[in-house]
Amino acid sequence: MLANSIPVTMDAQTTPDLTPANAHGKPPGLTVRDLRFTRSGGLARHWLSGDPVATAWFNALSAGFPRGEAMFIEAVKACREGAPPVLDTEIRAFIRQEVNHSREHLAFNRAAVDAGFDLSAIDARVAALVAMTHSRPPVVQLAITCALEHFTAMFAHEFLTNPGHFAETAPEQADLWRWHAIEEIEHKAVAYDTFLHATREWSGFKRWWVRSLVMGDVTCRFLRNRFVDALELLAQDGITGWRARWRLFSYLAIKPGIVRRVLPEWLSWFGPRFHPWNKDDRRLIARHDSEFAGARG
Repeated sequence: MLANSIPVTMDAQTTPDLTPANAHGKPPGLTVRDLRFTRSGGLARHWLSGDPVATAWFNALSAGFPRGEAMFIEAVKACREGAPPVLDTEIRAFIRQEVNHSREHLAFNRAAVDAGFDLSAIDARVAALVAMTHSRPPVVQLAITCALEHFTAMFAHEFLTNPGHFAETAPEQADLWRWHAIEEIEHKAVAYDTFLHATREWSGFKRWWVRSLVMGDVTCRFLRNRFVDALELLAQDGITGWRARWRLFSYLAIKPGIVRRVLPEWLSWFGPRFHPWNKDDRRLIARHDSEFAGARG
C-alpha cells in the first residue's frame, strides 16, 4: 500500500520549482479501492448529523464531482504524452480512482434527489463551467485541474483529521466521504506532476505566475459557486435570505469552519517551491485505509 515512489524525476534546471527541498517526501503508491455506497438504505434528507446547513454544503460538493472529475481525467490525459514511467503509472491509477469517485457520487446524487432535492440547476452551472474550461488551451485546463485538486486534497485532509465532521452520520455516508478523502490525498500530486511535465520547458517564474493566476480565478469561482449551490439547497428546505447566508457563512468560517481551517494550506500554493507532497499526510491514509482493505484492485 505505502510503496515508495518519487513524484516525478526531472531535470532541476528545467523545473526549478521541483527541488529536493520540496520533493523530500516519497508519496504512496496509488491503490484503487473499488467500493460502492448509497445503494442499500437510501439517503435521509438531512443525512449529515441532521443539520440542513452541513447537508447542503456537502450535497453541493457532491453535485459537482461527476462532471468535475471527468474534466480532471481529460485534462491529465491530454498532457501525459512522454511522461516518465512512474508518473505514467500513477496517471493510470489516478484515472481509475476518479472514475470510481464519479460513479459513487452519481449514486449519491441520485439518492439526494430521491430525498427531495432538485440538483438540476447546480448541474447546469457545473456543466457551463466545464464547457468554459474546455475552451481553454490544454495546459490551462491542466492548471485549473491542479488548483481544484489542491482544494480536494485540503478538504480531504480536514475531513480525515477531524472526524467530528461526520458525527451522528449514517456509517455508509461517512464511509463514502472517508474513502473519497483517502484517495484524494493519495493522488494529490498526480495532476501537479503532470503539469510539471507538460511545462518542463517553461521557466520557474512562468510556471509560478500561471498557476498563481489560475488559483486566484479558481478560488473565486469555486467558493462563490459552491456557496450559491448550497444556498439553493437550503432554500429548498425553506431556509432563505440573510438567515441562510449567515448560517452557511458561520458553518464554513466559524464553526466548524471548514474553509477557515484550510486557509494556511491554500496559501502554501503561492510559494515558489510548492509541491503537494511538501505536506506529507500519509499517516491519514494509514489511519483509515484498513476499513477499505477488502476492495483493493
